[in-house]
Amino acid sequence: MGYEFINQPEVIWFLIGLVLIILEFFIPGVIIIFFGVGAWVTAVLCFMFGISVNWQLLIFFTFSLVSLFSLRKLLKRKFFAVNDCADDDPTDDFIGKTATALISFGPNEIGKIKFKGTVWTAKSSSTIKKNEFVKIIQKESIKLIVEPLNK
Repeated sequence: MGYEFINQPEVIWFLIGLVLIILEFFIPGVIIIFFGVGAWVTAVLCFMFGISVNWQLLIFFTFSLVSLFSLRKLLKRKFFAVNDCADDDPTDDFIGKTATALISFGPNEIGKIKFKGTVWTAKSSSTIKKNEFVKIIQKESIKLIVEPLNK
């Protein structure tokens, strides 16, 4: 009694959209919000036209996916200052920076260095002494290629 409105598809779609949009705040990535908005568009169309379940699902997925693929980059750039240029390289945080050798190692040997408070495996074409400062010249997956700082 009094909760009959919860069985209406437009209310269900509205609530689904609300939950998805709230989830975007806890699981950031600018993805879930598009499905929330897709649910709200479906709710509005259900309210206006009383469409069938098949149409509801088709509208929801179509609107959500089209808006996701067409607007996601734009929103990320606008609100999160993300630059999607091809020449942006996440290894730029490493290349040219200084680290400290934790052990001595030579050419073709695996060493250990400390960079930004984290221990990394390292490789060098030169001999590196323990506690020597090294310059990071390349990143290969989780291994850093280094050279002596004085080189």
